[in-house]
Amino acid sequence: MHFDQREQAALRDVGLSTDDIEAVSDAVAAAAKRDADRLREFFDRETVYSDMVRAHSRSEIQEHAVDFLDLFTHSEDIRGYLRFDSWGVWVAGGRILKTVGDEPIVVELTLGPTVHDRVRFAPNPGEL
Repeated sequence: MHFDQREQAALRDVGLSTDDIEAVSDAVAAAAKRDADRLREFFDRETVYSDMVRAHSRSEIQEHAVDFLDLFTHSEDIRGYLRFDSWGVWVAGGRILKTVGDEPIVVELTLGPTVHDRVRFAPNPGEL
């Protein structure tokens, strides 16, 4: 279940039944899976741009050749691995920041070592 014991107790205290709490937990897990699917589709392109800070770059916008994004979900967590042309990094906490219609045009991922930062990505640099 998505909620820890204290959260479950608080939700029961305000009147939610165990079935209600389970339904909310299931809805959160389903939303995470939908977001993971949309993030995979977003990175299914040759190139993305980011606001990643890179030690050897003077540019505020970086260009990345994308190899793949592999994600899995567990409850509300989204985790995985993002592979660019010559390097990769583990990923956590993906979210969609901006859409046009249903299509994500700005997303954010928390990247692990060696980046250790939240990074926004877009299909063109003007969106960042």
